[in-house]
Amino acid sequence: MGVTSYVLTAILLGFVVTWIPRVAPFILVKYKGLPDIVVRFLKYLPVAILFALMVSSLFDEQVGQLPHPKWLEIIASLPAIAIAYKSKNLLYAVLTGIISMAILRLVF
Repeated sequence: MGVTSYVLTAILLGFVVTWIPRVAPFILVKYKGLPDIVVRFLKYLPVAILFALMVSSLFDEQVGQLPHPKWLEIIASLPAIAIAYKSKNLLYAVLTGIISMAILRLVF
């Protein structure tokens, strides 16, 4: 299959359409800046994303049934939550969760 001008145009337009939304915010922020309320909102974003990922991994979902708790993951998340609350450092919390899960899987 040869590359026709139609295919090449479609690839280039697809590149531009996906590139603009990814690069435009960086250009706008560089020259304009962000309002204080947006900066405060963005500070909570990593915590919210990590919390959503963590909660979704603590339960096993099946269609037509209530979520079932994954007890091993829930037990492993307790030290991670404690470290996150105490240290306010997401890296320490993630490492604690990984280590506690590894130890629990080794034991059980």
